[in-house]
Amino acid sequence: MSQELDYLSRGVATGRLSRREFLGRATALGLSATFANSLLAGAGEAQAAPQSGGILKAGLQGGGATDSLDPALPVGAPPITFGRCWGELLMEVTPDNRIEYRIAEEIAASKDVKTWTLKIRKEIQFHNGKEVTPQDVVATLERHSNKESKSGALGILRGIETIKAHGRDVVITLKEPNVDLPYLMTDYHLIIQPNGGKDDPAAGIGAGPYKVTVNEPGVRHGGEKFKDYWQGDKLGHADQIEIIVVNDATARIAALQGNQVHMINRVEPKVVDLVKQVPGVTIQNVTGRGCYLFNMFCDTAPFDNNDLRMALKLALDREQMLDKILRGYGAIGNDFPVNDAYPLFSADVEQRAFDPDQAKFHYQKSGHSGPILLRTSDVAFPGAVDAAQLYQQSCAQAGITLEVKREPGDGYWTEVWQKQPFYASYWTGRSTQDQMYSSAYLSTAEWNDTHFFNEKFDKLLIEARAERDQDKRTNLYREMAIILRDEGGVIVPFFNQFIDATGPGVKGFVKHPARDMCNGYALAQCWLEG
Repeated sequence: MSQELDYLSRGVATGRLSRREFLGRATALGLSATFANSLLAGAGEAQAAPQSGGILKAGLQGGGATDSLDPALPVGAPPITFGRCWGELLMEVTPDNRIEYRIAEEIAASKDVKTWTLKIRKEIQFHNGKEVTPQDVVATLERHSNKESKSGALGILRGIETIKAHGRDVVITLKEPNVDLPYLMTDYHLIIQPNGGKDDPAAGIGAGPYKVTVNEPGVRHGGEKFKDYWQGDKLGHADQIEIIVVNDATARIAALQGNQVHMINRVEPKVVDLVKQVPGVTIQNVTGRGCYLFNMFCDTAPFDNNDLRMALKLALDREQMLDKILRGYGAIGNDFPVNDAYPLFSADVEQRAFDPDQAKFHYQKSGHSGPILLRTSDVAFPGAVDAAQLYQQSCAQAGITLEVKREPGDGYWTEVWQKQPFYASYWTGRSTQDQMYSSAYLSTAEWNDTHFFNEKFDKLLIEARAERDQDKRTNLYREMAIILRDEGGVIVPFFNQFIDATGPGVKGFVKHPARDMCNGYALAQCWLEG
């Protein structure tokens, strides 16, 4: 609850929420009117109004020379965070998992939840001076849902039958009912572009608070305030923003200490206590849906044998890895990418534990012999190289020879992720279970990064989309979790906290469970004091 209250308090202080809205939502959380009013008073005292001006800079890990401004393609934090600055979505999800309307001002569904109508706001401008139209929205959704698309949103949009504009409305008709469609529209790939980006998807023209001025993939990105931004001063307080790609963890901390940047992402858990001692620096950590993992291709030898996959799952000492790598900034994983931060989570799925004897049994049953190659990199997740080496040691106890290859950070997401059959990776998570599973584990998902193809799993996912009874839907997701846990190619050692850090004078940082850097909006919503 503290996270929701922090978000609401900051919303009042920054003008995003009225006093009435704050009191109504605080009461809904179970607070008394007296306590809610005291929080409201404290919020006003603690947080001054946003200040305009200056150049706000971030040092971020995860960038590469092949990064693109095409919203369909980003994987790492730099292009995603930059997209939050220059782009705008139809709607967004708040830290307490509600829908916040952006380009769409409302959304309504038919009784069978197969037809959805989005009303598009008037007088929102793109950076090229043209008004955002329903036709632009239709073209955007068409591009990302095209079966030939390489968009990371393709998996969640495959259920669309038709998309049409009627006046100011956009009407989406689905092949099957889906009660979660509003949350699907918050996917970060779905930045609304002129003509949907069909003419030039990497032009970097959107309706966000900043216009693109610098785009040097793998090096830096920059923008200047867009004077005609539709939300006025609610976002985009700095005159300019800059993202500097700093893939080395030590170099990021040095840049923050030296005031070369005002904020950084991916502070490694092993150095958090040291960073806390730096004058003026604040650690911004939040528990969420993100998980670090090891991916195996289910259709590629030797990982096409489920006994081998099971052996590798049982040979992982999760408790040791959580302690040594995350230092308490996370929680044990269970080989499916959903935890109790998601709605409709089933906490009674049996927790998988380190069992070298059973791992050895399944390994011998698989018939495989010889070393198994695991690829890893510093950019896969904080501590990924150390995690792979720990994994190597626990595998040895089960008679499994694991070879660890450290890959260079630049190019990891183009040359290793989805290309090699066994590698370290991460997911930041999604707003709903349907969105997470549809993005990465549905057979037809563009980002099916374990090559998991399971007809029963797909059928349950489609059935869950249409189910309005929450208990029945919870049971469907539970069954899916067990299938993925026992048959899938994903190994989830742990769920991580997002650990960012801000320097002196940075205000307006709102922790968000969906992603690091305020769900990517840190440069757009923060400001420099004094």
